[in-house]
Amino acid sequence: MSETVRALLSAATVVLGGPEARREAEMLAEHALARTRAWLYAHDDDAVGEEEAANLRALVLRRAAGEPLAYIVRRREFFGLDLEVTPEVLIPRAETELLVEQALLRIPNDAAAVVADLGTGSGAIALAIAELRPLARVVAIDASDGALAVARRNAERLRIDNVAFAHGDWCAALPAQRFDMLVANPPYIAADDAHLAQGDLRFEPARALVSGHDGLDAIRAIAAAAPGHLRAGGWLLLEHGHEQGPAVGRLLQQNGFVETFLERDLEGRDRVSGGRCVS
Repeated sequence: MSETVRALLSAATVVLGGPEARREAEMLAEHALARTRAWLYAHDDDAVGEEEAANLRALVLRRAAGEPLAYIVRRREFFGLDLEVTPEVLIPRAETELLVEQALLRIPNDAAAVVADLGTGSGAIALAIAELRPLARVVAIDASDGALAVARRNAERLRIDNVAFAHGDWCAALPAQRFDMLVANPPYIAADDAHLAQGDLRFEPARALVSGHDGLDAIRAIAAAAPGHLRAGGWLLLEHGHEQGPAVGRLLQQNGFVETFLERDLEGRDRVSGGRCVS
């Protein structure tokens, strides 16, 4: 006997458990049934075909086993953009929106700024900047071909055309020109950090998470190379870990950056640091 939408959602909510269970059950149902949330509400008495019901149950079990919801439904919202995400890329997080906000504060609306996003992943940062600063030209760089493919698909689907893509490792992949801004959300977790065996981090690409014994290897490399790719007065902005603000500030100053700053996220944790290039 076929089950109704309501029955399937109720069962999924029980299996998932926790305060987000109902919301996640609905998102999984949207994906499994290829329907909108509004449709689920309006048709909760409708019977669901056995194949679709089995698909939903399988997705619920994957989520209950800890697989990130974003990888299951292949979507994550970031700065108002509906992004495709796959296991090739880091899942965009709300705290990274602070990096975009800080970048936008330093890119005038009426300026044809040239910006690069180092380690673009899904393209979240690059596309958010490009969407909100349409006169800017943004270069999105990643060392992973798989990640670049995801970012390109996101740009095409969202019809954001002031973004170009380049393959390579951090600043080494930058075109031979000077930029007004470099932004990056590089890996910043220490290799022995216990959190790597917990939650969503278990499923995300290690190359996008881990950066040496103290988590700062990628930031060191970027801070050292960035002055050679920035115009005088150009900015370098970096996301980092919640206890890394002082260390990142010192790295910026050691590499000649001035007007360095540290911004904390909504929970009061170190999150974004930056500085201005003087030459």
